[in-house]
Amino acid sequence: MNNQYDAPQHSLSPNAVSYWRLEELISNLIAFIVLAVLFYLDWRFDWYNWIFWVLIALAIFWVIGFVWSIISPPLTFKSWRYDLDAEFLYLQFGIWNQTQQLVPMTKIQAVSLTQGPLMRKFKLASLSVETMGSSHAIPALPKAVATELRERVAHFAKIKEVEQ
Repeated sequence: MNNQYDAPQHSLSPNAVSYWRLEELISNLIAFIVLAVLFYLDWRFDWYNWIFWVLIALAIFWVIGFVWSIISPPLTFKSWRYDLDAEFLYLQFGIWNQTQQLVPMTKIQAVSLTQGPLMRKFKLASLSVETMGSSHAIPALPKAVATELRERVAHFAKIKEVEQ
C-alpha cells in the first residue's frame, strides 16, 4: 500500500456534496419550523420577556448553522480520502483537524454497508468497518464502489459471510 507518509488517493462520490446539502437543508427546515412555532407561541401568549431573547439567540445560532451547512459539504468532500491494501485501510478526513487513521486488516471483525432513503436517491452508500474497540466509516461512496470495497475488505480481513 502506501508508505505511511503518502496521502490516500481515493475520494468520495461527487454526489456527496449534493447529498449532504439536502440532508442539512431538511434538518435546517425542521429547526426553522420549530423556531417559528416557538416565536409564534411567544407572541401569542406573551411569555416572559427573557424567553424572547433566548429565542433570538437560538435564531442567531440557526442562521450561523444554516450558513455553515452551505459551506461545509464541499470542504468535507475535499478533506475525505481513503485507500486500501491487503494490510491496512487508510482514512484521512477533517476540515479543521485533519485525522489520519490506519486500520489493520487483522483487527477488522465486521464490514457493512448503510444506505438510507436520501443516499439511495443519490446512488450512494456508507461503508462501516468494525474492530474490537472502534468503528470506522467511509461516508457517501458510489454504491458500486462501496459494494466492491466491502468485498475487498472482507477478503483481506478474512471475514466470512454469516447466513441468517
